[in-house]
Amino acid sequence: MGWTKQAQHDFQSMPAEGSDLVMSARAELVTAEDPYFRGIEADASLPHWMTVRPLSSTSPGGLHIVDLAGGRGWPIYAFMRRHADPQIVVTEAFWA
Repeated sequence: MGWTKQAQHDFQSMPAEGSDLVMSARAELVTAEDPYFRGIEADASLPHWMTVRPLSSTSPGGLHIVDLAGGRGWPIYAFMRRHADPQIVVTEAFWA
């Protein structure tokens, strides 16, 4: 999982509670069969404290947001399709 420079900086500035949840969400994303969680209730297998959805409903293949702890924080990510090694790239990280 990669990070933009700004997202990495924001992540490193988070309190431990936020960064721990982001790292737990990261583990769920990198092991997910479909990191876009397509379909109805496709994220039902995720822990109760995280939900995944497209950032824009008109672009289901674009950026996605992982809402953490009821919206207290989130990483926004894109899935870069590459033949040999697909990669998730976090473009924004936030914790309130």
